[in-house]
Amino acid sequence: MNEFKLIKKYFYNLGKKNKASLKLNDDVFFDKKKGLVISVDTYVVGKHFPNFNNPDMVIKKIIRSSISDLICKGVKPKYYFLSGSGNSKSFTKKKLSKIIKSLKQEEKKYNILLGGGDTVSSNKISFTVTTIGFSNKIIYRNKVKPNDDIYVTGNIGDSYLGLLVLTNKIKLNSFYKNYFINQYYMPNIKISLHPIIKNIANSSIDISDGLFADLNKLINIQKLPYKVYLDKIPLSNNLKKVLKTKKLLRRNFISKGDDYEILFTADRSKRRIIYNISKKINEPITRIGKILKKGSNSSFVDQIGRKIKLKSLGYVHNF
Repeated sequence: MNEFKLIKKYFYNLGKKNKASLKLNDDVFFDKKKGLVISVDTYVVGKHFPNFNNPDMVIKKIIRSSISDLICKGVKPKYYFLSGSGNSKSFTKKKLSKIIKSLKQEEKKYNILLGGGDTVSSNKISFTVTTIGFSNKIIYRNKVKPNDDIYVTGNIGDSYLGLLVLTNKIKLNSFYKNYFINQYYMPNIKISLHPIIKNIANSSIDISDGLFADLNKLINIQKLPYKVYLDKIPLSNNLKKVLKTKKLLRRNFISKGDDYEILFTADRSKRRIIYNISKKINEPITRIGKILKKGSNSSFVDQIGRKIKLKSLGYVHNF
């Protein structure tokens, strides 16, 4: 049973009377009257990060991926609550010092404050982060309109290659190794876009489980088809070089998750505005496809218009 079926079968009825729960089908809890926005995420060793050998890096990834939930909704994160489970071996004095140092760096970088949390003694290392922001407006899922353009910020695929390096599935020289590992642990969260996204997007989500998996989540109630141009999906120059050198397929790196870029749709009339915003803030915002009208089939096409069948659309949480 995947996460969506589990939620629908067991939890949906508990939340349907609470409008702020957004039918348990969005990234956040949103109480419009109170202007309160909340997200909750849990991370487990061996599932969300390979190991806990670099606690300072792990904690950065956890914080950034957590605040990404609010940023993609157009909301500035203000407070975070951090809970963790582990034992004396996982939380040594040395590791705790590294964690605290990283938290201070992240608080300064993103102007967020620790609000509280909890600790549990366990042989399994895990973290739960609750992030809070304040706004009377958010960008929802499932507000896509037919003929919307599909956009993505930044670059896609670096994080996945970083994971392959960390798990010894690919060998790279020290420059590329360090670059991709850093991209995995320290995604470039687009916090500067949080006030802008509310004015340009019809619907939005952050990319955690994979570009196409999250695109499908973005429209899972509307069930609108789409067309994505695979050659338009932005890759970093470093990833392009590695793919070429190692003779790896581009299509195998564009929907593996952990990118934490913003995926959104916008009206065609916003093209010039979005282009100018991207140029002004010096952040890539790339148009990669479009939403189609009902009755069509979703498709992925290459640079000459051929339809491509992908083996995997991203990560699925199964229980």
